Amino acid sequence: REMGHQYSSLGTQPILCGSIPGLVPKQLRFCRNYVEIMPSVAEGVKIGIQECQHQFRGRRWNCTTVNDNLAIFGPVLDKATRESAFVHAIASAGVAFAVTRACAEGSATICGCDTRHKGPPGEGWKWGGCSEDVEFGSMVSREFADARENRPDARSAMNRHNNEGGRMSLNDNMFLKCKCHGLSGSCEVKTCWWSQPDFRVIGDYMKDKYDSASEMVVEKHKESRGWVETLRPKYNYFKPPTERDLVYYESSPNFCDPNPETGSFGTRDRVCNLTSHGIDGCDLLCCGRGHNTRTEKRKEKCHCIFHWCCYVSCQECVRDYDVHTCK
Repeated sequence: REMGHQYSSLGTQPILCGSIPGLVPKQLRFCRNYVEIMPSVAEGVKIGIQECQHQFRGRRWNCTTVNDNLAIFGPVLDKATRESAFVHAIASAGVAFAVTRACAEGSATICGCDTRHKGPPGEGWKWGGCSEDVEFGSMVSREFADARENRPDARSAMNRHNNEGGRMSLNDNMFLKCKCHGLSGSCEVKTCWWSQPDFRVIGDYMKDKYDSASEMVVEKHKESRGWVETLRPKYNYFKPPTERDLVYYESSPNFCDPNPETGSFGTRDRVCNLTSHGIDGCDLLCCGRGHNTRTEKRKEKCHCIFHWCCYVSCQECVRDYDVHTCK
């Protein structure tokens, strides 16, 4: 069920698909058929986790991973919370992103540039370069990540929805990248191609989706194959979520105190921002417990001088900084 735990051993080639823990049969078949892009799948999960940790760096839950466990987020993702929704979405987007980029860079023989989305060029530019094939990257992410989500229960429905929302964020943020040609860069002719943005753009976009995620309720239906669970919005007076929005149906723990059952590490000893009134400020991040302050000496470059031509010389200064940590 956990996004990520089966990818930890995926860093380098050659990959023995049978040795990756936790793969379901469909993922195992996919791994064997697409073995040359599996390092990109692993890289995608890694950049998804790194982006999660960047986006939540100042919050009570900071996307902590656990090294000594196959389930790299611990029990946090066991519940159908908005944190789980974000992790699934950003990891699925990461896989699609990394595979798409690897294909465009020519590091796999089974994929390459996108030649379908050409269309007529615009005024003053023509198609050129290598348009990134986000459809292929998304297909890989869909086939691999969603292979675990084939049960008729609410959690599978939630994970499938959020995985797809993460992948769609790539499509929505593709942009036309251009290069100038002509005498001394005069831009007489421009060649352009479709490119993915920096992954930070995707992280910022998905963080907005996390903040506005839709709370759902579980409904049961009797179908020919048995009972099937689906999700519907909990509140009718909000507009229903689109396929691009994140959904969840269980409330999050408060993440203030350590709790092995929920996977919360608490916020004790976390660095807080004394001047902020936001969630990263000492009042909110420390959950009202107060904070400690210590002074740290840090070496910095200072009194820098530019010399003609062309280098900069600096002195080294030691400055005192106050560091505030939660009690």
